[in-house]
Amino acid sequence: MQGVLTGFAVIAVVIAVGYVLGLRGHLGPQGREVLTRLAFHVASPALLFTTLATADLSVVFSSRLLVTALSTVAVAGVFVAVGVVRRWGVGRTTIGALCSGYVNSGNLGIPIAVYVLGDASLVAPVLLFQLVLVTPVAVTILDLSGGGAKGSLWRRLLTPLRNPIALGSLAGVAVAATGLRVPAPVMDPLTLIGNMSVPAVLLAFGISLCGSTMPMRGADREPVLLAVALKAFGQPAVAWALASGVFGLRGAQLLDVVVTSALPAAQNLYTYASTYEVGERLARDAILVSTVVSVPVLVAVAAVLG
Repeated sequence: MQGVLTGFAVIAVVIAVGYVLGLRGHLGPQGREVLTRLAFHVASPALLFTTLATADLSVVFSSRLLVTALSTVAVAGVFVAVGVVRRWGVGRTTIGALCSGYVNSGNLGIPIAVYVLGDASLVAPVLLFQLVLVTPVAVTILDLSGGGAKGSLWRRLLTPLRNPIALGSLAGVAVAATGLRVPAPVMDPLTLIGNMSVPAVLLAFGISLCGSTMPMRGADREPVLLAVALKAFGQPAVAWALASGVFGLRGAQLLDVVVTSALPAAQNLYTYASTYEVGERLARDAILVSTVVSVPVLVAVAAVLG
């Protein structure tokens, strides 16, 4: 329980600082946009590269990853199906699907893995899955559904190589797969730049809350409610059913996959929504509400399975 509260406390403090910055206008009227662009185009690609370049890719073949992948696809698929029926649009539906199954495995998942699960490396499978597969696919869809990827089929196929988030992820995987060692004069500056990613995302999210209306109101109420329900309750339930019923996981392994699946939607999803100017309020509200709701859910999961 201490890890749950510690992880959420860290996030809450940084978001609160961003809110105060926005309230007082210290960063000017374009502060949120600048932080968002910094995170998307510079800091996040550097963070993804440095994280994946030194990662153990063998975790990709673990049963825990299969549970994570299948539960993510299940809840995202439900949101996509509803989005198609309700005609929410490709971009908006993509953002909602991400909010339904893309967990906060970094700045929240790591401290919870340390304090609740006892090993920070246990969050690696979901982290790699999201960085290597989900993120490049999602940003490619957002690129193709917007105005920046029109043209020939060849140009569309090369969309991931023009996106900084996807490019950083794929480059990191390539380095890890080949076993290359990046020289310190190259890796150290990238690490320093990558360390700006999480604070920039959280500060931009806090600034976005200034002057905003209460969550789950207006036209986004229905998709936000669906995304939160799938993220907070649907994904951990599916993960538990798959882990215990299909893969036969028990004890600490079962606790691991259910806890990681119960993490709230990641704050960097707001960066994607803001960058592509689609589903921004949906992302903001879904992240905020799922973060609040996930506290009692994670405490309950830790108490029952721990």
